[in-house]
Amino acid sequence: MKARVYVTLKSGVLDPQGQAVARALGRLGFGEVKDARIGKLIEMQLADDVKDVEGHLKQMCEKLLANTVIEEYRFEIIQ
Repeated sequence: MKARVYVTLKSGVLDPQGQAVARALGRLGFGEVKDARIGKLIEMQLADDVKDVEGHLKQMCEKLLANTVIEEYRFEIIQ
């Protein structure tokens, strides 16, 4: 089975990379872009016999994939 994990900065955390992207898009003529936030997408293939997939994904996120002090995460399981 496949899982997708989305990691983004929490709403109150400054995102200088996102600000740079928004400014650059504005300079390129895309003035409608008022803000941008940068995140990451992690796709992984999991063994089909894993029990408690959601529990395992939560542990992966909290131990390695996301810095839970400044980032939030969500995941989806694709059969």
